[in-house]
Amino acid sequence: MRVTTLQRRRFLTSSAAAIAASGFLRPTSMFAEEGSDVSSRRIRQSIMGWCFQPMDMIDLAKHCKRIGLEAMEGIDSKLYDQVRELGLKISLVSSHGFTNGPLDPDNHAEVESKLRSGIDLAAKVGAPSVITFTGMRKEGISDAAARKNCVECWKRVVPYAEEKGITLVLEHLNSKAHRNPDGSIHPMKGHPGYWGDDVHLCAELINEVGSERFKLLFDIYHVQIMNGDLIANLQRYQSIIGHYHTAGNPGRRELDERNEINYPAVMQAILDTGYDGYVAQEFIPTGDNPIESLEQAYQVCDV
Repeated sequence: MRVTTLQRRRFLTSSAAAIAASGFLRPTSMFAEEGSDVSSRRIRQSIMGWCFQPMDMIDLAKHCKRIGLEAMEGIDSKLYDQVRELGLKISLVSSHGFTNGPLDPDNHAEVESKLRSGIDLAAKVGAPSVITFTGMRKEGISDAAARKNCVECWKRVVPYAEEKGITLVLEHLNSKAHRNPDGSIHPMKGHPGYWGDDVHLCAELINEVGSERFKLLFDIYHVQIMNGDLIANLQRYQSIIGHYHTAGNPGRRELDERNEINYPAVMQAILDTGYDGYVAQEFIPTGDNPIESLEQAYQVCDV
């Protein structure tokens, strides 16, 4: 069934009221006023800009500021200064990407160089974190070798992150194939072949590196698909979680009535762990008005 704009608006109003009645939502106005103070928000919300392409990222930044989000990530670093001039922060800096990761020693020089560059950029713009990935499985590299290769590579970079006061965050991704209506595989809803697809494995890798500057990027959407038990898992790994991403499942869609994840409960559980870092919206809008989708997601997570 096609969800119309009117139906979305009705859901937005009814869901906000229901959440407020349940005690998950603080008594605030529906959306933040222009230039409102975000310091009182208990969930520090950010956004992954790539999800909203081809929208102009500066226009998106202006909407984020109006709605009440605090930061942006997943945008061209050339836009960082403009985004910061609008009063937003940079929550996460990119690095080597999820394909060519440190599980393959042939990638180590590139991975280390891009992580160090990312650390320098993060320190320059005041971002707390730089993202990293395990990379894709490669024929001839066993699980044991992949683990050893990843840890050795990260251990060479972590002292530099410690020196600069920047945290590297390892993202767990789902490795399932998500198909489009035409049968083709969507490139960003799942990542077949990604090695770090088990949140427990990622936690083990982080513990092996053994640094307060190397933590887990807990992507709620990916963990739901691969491991489930969202609240139990975020509680289990609370001491090593350094960043969160959101998206509705199935389909990496909005956090609306079609989504199976109870986001108010998850957000409250995150707060209960004492986490005070960023939670970045990383869903792909499916409706006619992506900003309306962002407003709805913001409100659902603003517990």
